Amino acid sequence: MVLNLTERWGKNLTRVFCTLKIEKMTTKLYVGSLSYDTTEDSLKDLFSQAGTVSSASIIIDKFSGRSKGFGFVEMSTEEEAKKAIETLNDKELDGRKIVVDEAKPMEKKPFRNENRGGGGGYDDKRY
Repeated sequence: MVLNLTERWGKNLTRVFCTLKIEKMTTKLYVGSLSYDTTEDSLKDLFSQAGTVSSASIIIDKFSGRSKGFGFVEMSTEEEAKKAIETLNDKELDGRKIVVDEAKPMEKKPFRNENRGGGGGYDDKRY
């Protein structure tokens, strides 16, 4: 949440006094370096050591149908999420050391034009 305190003078004149940014920890966690053999159930079982798991999901590649090697776990409270990060980061699961961190919002990617055909570089005019 961002709070701006401003004072307005006339049509387009504004002075900003201060900006206060309040960040709240989310209960959604990123889990990386997962083995391709890891299941959502095994992920839930591991994270239940830190508290109540609201949901667990592993991201699957839409073309191959195979795990992308990362997923997300949502804990029921912020305290449980912090505990999961502290206790489970660098812990071994299915033969791999996993990475546990607070999930960050997905960044918007710039538009990518898939039409790569060219016009040949000719002018509109023909001689």
